[in-house]
Amino acid sequence: MNADAFWAVIGTYNQHTWPLQVALLIVVALSLLLSYTQRIRWAAKCALGIANLFIGIGFFARYGTEPIQRFFALPLYLLTGLLLLYESWRHRDDPLIRPNGLQALLLLLYLVYPLVSLLLGNTFPRMVTHIMPCPVISLSITVYAGYTRKNRLLLALLTIWGLTGVKSVIFQAYEDIILLVCGIYCLILLVNEIRRPTEAR
Repeated sequence: MNADAFWAVIGTYNQHTWPLQVALLIVVALSLLLSYTQRIRWAAKCALGIANLFIGIGFFARYGTEPIQRFFALPLYLLTGLLLLYESWRHRDDPLIRPNGLQALLLLLYLVYPLVSLLLGNTFPRMVTHIMPCPVISLSITVYAGYTRKNRLLLALLTIWGLTGVKSVIFQAYEDIILLVCGIYCLILLVNEIRRPTEAR
């Protein structure tokens, strides 16, 4: 997959889905507010699960043009979305702790994702928005880090996509350095979770 094909898919996706992206972004924002304030603890995981399923179906299944999008990214996002929904049900009383300093920084980086894309010379529709594969994974990693109970398979999937941020240079999508930072953070979370005693999980 070359850079032009990469940005062409992004442009088509943004042109056809921007109203849905705005609606989903509002849902995610409200869900985070509800979970961080402990009103509905499971809301953030549920909304992020829906967002990941939307990316899988609405981005890769609908507009994907390359085999890697259909056979790697699509199943990864579908499984990630389903696991987040499962976690929102299984551990619905698990509180979402307010972000520490690093998590707050990562949340800020998620918020400025589109701004960074604009500053890099991209314009709509061929630019990165909040409801796109890399930003959604970045947000999923940052928010899921705030939950006490963590699913190791889910962390592994988030880490895999997070580390694909190395493609930022290949596709001239330098905003995805944000994704790479989140991926490295998720790898640390995964290692720490594996090292935890079984009874502590």
